[in-house]
Amino acid sequence: MTRLTSAVRGLVTAFAALLAVTTAPATAGAATEPKAPKDFVALRTVDPTIVQEMRYFTPHNFVGERIDGYEQPMCILTRPAAEALHKAQLTLLRKGYTLKVYDCYRPQRAVNHFVRWAKDLDDQAMKGEFYPNVDKTRLFADGYIAEKSGHSRGSTMDLTIVKLPARPTRPYHPGQPLVPCFAPKEERFPDNSVDMGTGFDCFDTLAHTLDPRIQGEQRANRLLLKSTLENLGFVNLAEEWWHYTYKPEPYPDTYFDFPVSSKSLVGGQ
Repeated sequence: MTRLTSAVRGLVTAFAALLAVTTAPATAGAATEPKAPKDFVALRTVDPTIVQEMRYFTPHNFVGERIDGYEQPMCILTRPAAEALHKAQLTLLRKGYTLKVYDCYRPQRAVNHFVRWAKDLDDQAMKGEFYPNVDKTRLFADGYIAEKSGHSRGSTMDLTIVKLPARPTRPYHPGQPLVPCFAPKEERFPDNSVDMGTGFDCFDTLAHTLDPRIQGEQRANRLLLKSTLENLGFVNLAEEWWHYTYKPEPYPDTYFDFPVSSKSLVGGQ
């Protein structure tokens, strides 16, 4: 009887151990997914009028697929950055324009996705639009791709200006013909924004905010965005007309990795 009891006990113990092994990964994964600090917010809760076209949730980006960590097409920012952006929006609305964001907070896992893609020299599916004149072997050396991004600190965003009334941009369909991002506006992929001289995420020196080759209406549009944001504490990255960081940053040295999702935010915003 003792031997039988021991055998049964052994089977129960083994079964329990097996059950623990098969269920632990899902439980651990759910428990360890990082969350945002309480002062991160969904932009729409601060200003619902700002247009959001979150490119990395879609395949219309330089990688050609949805980027890791983008679980919802939403803009997340630190509250000070979101509130400053709201003030910029009020200024532009009075002039007949609206802001449109392409990207905001970016998790580290998304940056890691960019790095993996950049190291895969055989994957050049989107070269024709986003980096037609750049050899992919130069992406790190030329500063287009890096292992850390200010976006992951939560106060950096990529954005543009749209003339009101804002008309929808037709969707991108994977496999469609690609046109260089610096082609004339009527030729490149349609965007309801004003003409900035290049499209968003254009890996080319023409995307430098003050490139002297950009003149006339295109330069005026860039300067409108620049002056509006700089008056409220934003700093432009000189190599990208669309890239701005709100200063002072609440987290100047922290690179977060929580997913872009309402579940990451306090109260599920």
